[in-house]
Amino acid sequence: MSLKVLHLHFGKDGGAERFFVNLVNALGERGVEQRFVMRPKRVWKREIAHLGEIIENNYRRISPTSLWLEWRVRKLVREWKPDAILAWMPRAARLIPATGDAVKFVRLGDFPRHLKHFRYCDFIVGNIPGIGVHCQNLGWEKPVVTISNFPREVSPVPVDRQLLDTPEDAFVVSSSGRFVPRKGMDLLVRAIARIPGAYLWLLGDGKELDALQQLAQQEGVLDRVRFPGWVDEPIHYVAASDLFCMPSRHEPLGNVVLEAWRAGVPTVSTRSEGPSWYMRDGDNGLLVDIDDLDALVDAINRVRVDPELGNRLVANANETLDALFSREHIVDFYLLAFQGRIDEIQAADHH
Repeated sequence: MSLKVLHLHFGKDGGAERFFVNLVNALGERGVEQRFVMRPKRVWKREIAHLGEIIENNYRRISPTSLWLEWRVRKLVREWKPDAILAWMPRAARLIPATGDAVKFVRLGDFPRHLKHFRYCDFIVGNIPGIGVHCQNLGWEKPVVTISNFPREVSPVPVDRQLLDTPEDAFVVSSSGRFVPRKGMDLLVRAIARIPGAYLWLLGDGKELDALQQLAQQEGVLDRVRFPGWVDEPIHYVAASDLFCMPSRHEPLGNVVLEAWRAGVPTVSTRSEGPSWYMRDGDNGLLVDIDDLDALVDAINRVRVDPELGNRLVANANETLDALFSREHIVDFYLLAFQGRIDEIQAADHH
């Protein structure tokens, strides 16, 4: 008999959502029956539509449609009888019903401000150990476990640099994500301005796009910065670059680093929360302090002038990917979580 899982997800579009799509498809391959409650008009809906019924609702705090949704979820749980209900982030956990025999838990990819939405959760899953510790410090007394992410299993095929009007022999730095202040893309534009001849590909979009374009203009590097927007598979663009950089001011995990590692590209990151856990400076990547422009420029230049360093970083990053972020092991852990077998996750956890 296959497991039945109800996912509650009100995220938008970004790295966390890419992992959600990766995981539910991997679960589908393992025979898990799934249903979904999610925001309307998500660009990734078509990638999960074949897996099971989708209920679309924004689930705003006070609205008639939210009350309808709560009734609809209770009815679904009563009639479909899922083995597990998985809420993705705190907002979704508010929707977990008190009734039913399902295993109920929330998966956190960031540090919550409070625990009030988790009252019906049996345990918490964090994608880095620090999230579980943070919840315990807030007063959480039930179990916490760490189950991290895995990058999408796509074989990288470098795009032709001509697509982005970039010279074949240029040193290209890539980055990807939402253009919001916490991602630190502004720091990367300033860094490129201090590295003559280097090009920058900023994959993504967001409210800071205009500001980043204006900054590139002010820094005199608009002719060397490319803004391709959101692309279906960033890994192919990253694979065509010489270095990937994640300059985030706050980054609970950093899925984009895992994708860059899979692309086989040396990586520089700030010492934000996630990379500080799994990156080792000078071993599988280079780490710099948050908002330290001089250190960022220096790290990029180190890789630029020393191909041997880049090769070593890539080789060691591959070992870390296999050890911590294996698709098979992470899916195994979720299958245990859906059955409430968290002792076995903790016993096997080598994070």
